[in-house]
Amino acid sequence: MSELLADTNTAKAKPSKAQRRYLERGLHEPGGKLPLFDRDGQRIKDQTIRSCLSKGWCEPWYRNPIKPDWLVCKLTDAGVAAIEGTKD
Repeated sequence: MSELLADTNTAKAKPSKAQRRYLERGLHEPGGKLPLFDRDGQRIKDQTIRSCLSKGWCEPWYRNPIKPDWLVCKLTDAGVAAIEGTKD
């Protein structure tokens, strides 16, 4: 029962501005690849990436053997829906 409630809450959750900026970058990338760095060259905060992972808006894509602590992710269908649900 609690799993059902968690899924419902996640479906209704809206991304923050930082999360939306991060997720939107995957819309126009092959395979929905999400960036490691923002448009100013600053690394995306792990907290932003992990919160998107926990909500199912992105998923791990592969492990970077050179930088194993970096989270390389791709956009999910749930992430696309979350972005579309927050467009002004």
